[in-house]
Amino acid sequence: MTTLEPQDATEAQGSGYAAARLLLLQEKERTGPSRRTALARLTDDWLAALFAAAAPPRGVALVAVGGYGRAELSPRSDLDLLLLHDGSAPGEAVAALADRIWYPVWDLGIALDHSVRTPAQARATAAEDLKVQLGLLDARPLAGDTALAASLRSTVLADWRNQAVRRLPELAELCRDRAERAGELRFLLEPDLKEARGGLRDVQALRAVAASWLADAPRDGLDTARRRLLDARDALHLATGRATDRLALQEQDAVARELGLLDADTLLREVYEAAGIVTYASDVTWREVGRVLKARSVRPRLRTLLGGRSGDRKQPVERTPLAEGVVEMDGEAVLALSARPERDPALPLRAAAAAAQHGLPLSPHAVRRLAAAAKALPVPWPAEAREALVTLLGAGSSAVPVWEALEAEGIVTRLLPDWERVRHRPQRNPVHTWTVDRHLVETAVRAASLTRRVGRPDLLLVAALLHDIGKGWPGDHSVAGETIARDLAARMGFDRTDTATLATVVRHHLLLVDTATRRDLDDPATVQSVAAAVGTVGTLELLHALTEADALATGPAAWSAWRASLVADLVKRVTGVLAGEPLPDPEAAAPSAEQERLAVEALRTGEPVLALHARDEQPLDPDEPEPVGVELLIALPDQPGVLPAVAGVLALHRLTVRAADLRAVDLPTELGSGSVLVLDWRVAAEYGALPQGHRLRADLLRALDGSLDIPARLAEREAAYPRRRGVPAPPPRVTVAPAESRLATVLEVRAQDAPGLLHRIGRALEGAAVRVRSAHVSTLGANAVDTLYVTRPDGSLLPDEEAIDLARTLEEALG
Repeated sequence: MTTLEPQDATEAQGSGYAAARLLLLQEKERTGPSRRTALARLTDDWLAALFAAAAPPRGVALVAVGGYGRAELSPRSDLDLLLLHDGSAPGEAVAALADRIWYPVWDLGIALDHSVRTPAQARATAAEDLKVQLGLLDARPLAGDTALAASLRSTVLADWRNQAVRRLPELAELCRDRAERAGELRFLLEPDLKEARGGLRDVQALRAVAASWLADAPRDGLDTARRRLLDARDALHLATGRATDRLALQEQDAVARELGLLDADTLLREVYEAAGIVTYASDVTWREVGRVLKARSVRPRLRTLLGGRSGDRKQPVERTPLAEGVVEMDGEAVLALSARPERDPALPLRAAAAAAQHGLPLSPHAVRRLAAAAKALPVPWPAEAREALVTLLGAGSSAVPVWEALEAEGIVTRLLPDWERVRHRPQRNPVHTWTVDRHLVETAVRAASLTRRVGRPDLLLVAALLHDIGKGWPGDHSVAGETIARDLAARMGFDRTDTATLATVVRHHLLLVDTATRRDLDDPATVQSVAAAVGTVGTLELLHALTEADALATGPAAWSAWRASLVADLVKRVTGVLAGEPLPDPEAAAPSAEQERLAVEALRTGEPVLALHARDEQPLDPDEPEPVGVELLIALPDQPGVLPAVAGVLALHRLTVRAADLRAVDLPTELGSGSVLVLDWRVAAEYGALPQGHRLRADLLRALDGSLDIPARLAEREAAYPRRRGVPAPPPRVTVAPAESRLATVLEVRAQDAPGLLHRIGRALEGAAVRVRSAHVSTLGANAVDTLYVTRPDGSLLPDEEAIDLARTLEEALG
């Protein structure tokens, strides 16, 4: 019989563990908690064998801490190990023992967080480092002197409870700092499952709070949420083969397949829901911690003031009435002792409205009782319930935590059944800050500050809450949303007229911003089409406020002073049409004095003439100034290649084009013969100062005579920036807008935004021998929507087949 040397035995154990580990991770039938437990047990046995083979001295224990201590081993988790000794063994023997354990772990390529300490050293380190103390709360003996390990864990736990008043605020601050760095998991397209708010670190913090005995987290759904986040991290490790916690876009489909889910959206919804449960539990728990700590700090002072033992008398609890059946108690809105939810179906909304109006959280115990006992509202709702909903929405930002409390207990979906389809639904456009459900609530928050601008604040707030409700259904969400809004409005008890208004506002909630940024407002057909869709001044008023609230709730890229001014201009023109005022004929409009002066100069010199005028455009948020907008007027003798040349020069100078109007001006014969092209551009600097006019003119001259190779220069700039990984952009799409104008054929280009996009569009149109009357550029994040008004060289509209062919040609050129 052959006897293995200690080193050979260690290597054999390592190779056996590695093979068993690989086999375990390949078992498709073993998933989730079962796999994590089996992996932890397998690792326990291997480390215990390493410990035993090293012939350890007495008074030494191998202890798992942190996630490994909780037996939560994901496929690529590191091992958190503590070699604990009582100090009786020589230091060299303990160090040699540590090497006999640590090196085999490293040899297998497993990340290791290790330490060697006595119980006193462990306690001292924990007292200085909160993270170490949190890890020791989950200490679990693996081998050796288990009594020594159990004693340390009991001592650390006692220290934690004794020091909770000092250490819990420190833990709360740690959680806040981490949330600021990593963001809120349930709203991130690429969330960190561990570090982001609502992730696994917060679950660990909740366990620590519970271990302090000062407060405890709501238990409903928390274990399921934790398991779901751990399952997602396991699948991420298996799909990537890396120890990563960030759920990157390019990994989400593979992770969804690993979990047996339909697609990446289903994965995100499940992860978001789990994070939402953890976030709500955290909010409730930390609020309770604050209340307990405040009470503990007040009690000694009260005892001193009242003198001796008399201070120990129980003080009466103050209850301040807020609404019928609702009172304030200890900083929360709670149900009054006389409240009877089973007989009062409007109580959930009334309690929520009272809490939001007074800026108070709604007690989780009250919400739980309302969810369990409250009767369903009759359909249609009584006026009291409808008014309470409007009051809740009109409370502004304080409505958000109250709404989330209702959602946590399922009350929202009971009131609005269609809400379930938008709950935790991701929005993959990076312009959006929120998921669909939270975006709807945030829009109502923004709308609350605009209610003084409309005659029907109630309709504005409800429309804000419902405007994207159709995103839970296939097809155009505005069309689907119209039907849902009509049904929900009737359910809420609105009359036929109000129901029709809400349905119209939801159907056309994108009409104003899309039209203002993508269509020619000087074209009578543009204004008349909006007037026909809106119908009344009251509806237009609601749409105007909703447009602003929707954009502000979307994200910083969705609204600007420029967009606001375009929408306001459109609303002014539509209001005139609805009031019966005639629209001016754009064909009859004479050039301005400035345009005529530049045209005369261009005709006299035969060269381009430029004028830059700063626009009075104030940032919407003084703390986040946007690029300064300017009007750039260019006049030059009519010639081929003007649009691509000007667009290319502007791109080279890092100017963002917002709109461009092109018109030919025929000057009186006594001043000379010929046509002059006048271009009126609205541009903004991407960053830095605006370029000087003479530099723009010099580069424009070079572009027109062919000495400035714009495509090559733009290609050089693009090559200088490394391409980022991510989801590939969809191909460009060009469509013909159906019969929208009697002045020109309207093409709509949707493409990935990039420097020089309008230059490439201009080159393609130049090659197709069409004339561009105007261009309107709208960019949201990485997506550009450019609308072009084009005609034949003689000014006539393109026939349908010719327009379709042009759209295909442009699509191919951009592709």
